[in-house]
Amino acid sequence: MSDCPLADDCPRFEERIAGMGCAHYGDRGGMEWCKNYDQPISDLKTQPVKPGEEYVIDVTDIHESGAGIGRTDDGFIIFVDGVLPEARAKVEITKVYNNHAQAEELERLPMEDDEDDEEDEQEAAASEKSGRASRERLGSRDNFWGK
Repeated sequence: MSDCPLADDCPRFEERIAGMGCAHYGDRGGMEWCKNYDQPISDLKTQPVKPGEEYVIDVTDIHESGAGIGRTDDGFIIFVDGVLPEARAKVEITKVYNNHAQAEELERLPMEDDEDDEEDEQEAAASEKSGRASRERLGSRDNFWGK
C-alpha cells in the first residue's frame, strides 16, 4: 500500500507497519479513498475546506432541499441544515464535495448591519430635512406588495 497523500493533514493518520502507509488509506472502485473521512482523496485534496474545520458564515440563500446556503471568504459554497437566510452562524464542516460542503450549525450569531444602519440613519435624516414623512419604499424586496 502506498503512502497516503493526506498524511500531513489527517488527524487520525496511523501506520500499521512503519513505511507501509496509513491504515485508513485504500482503493475503492479505482479511486484513492480515505476511510477516515469516507470520501475520495481527490475531493479532499482540491477543496479549500476540510471536515472538522469551523467557519463563521452568513447564510444568504436557501437551497431547494431547505438547507441554508452560505459562502466562505474565498467563495466556496457551504450548505447548512436548519439555518434560514439572513442569518449568521458558526458551523463545522461535516462533508466535502467537489463544488460544495455540508456543515452542521454550532452556534447562531447576531448579524452585523453596521453599513445598513448608517444608510438608514442618513435616509431618515434626509427625509426629516426635506419635511416629508419617512415611509418604507413600495416595491422594495422587503415590502414588494406594500403590506
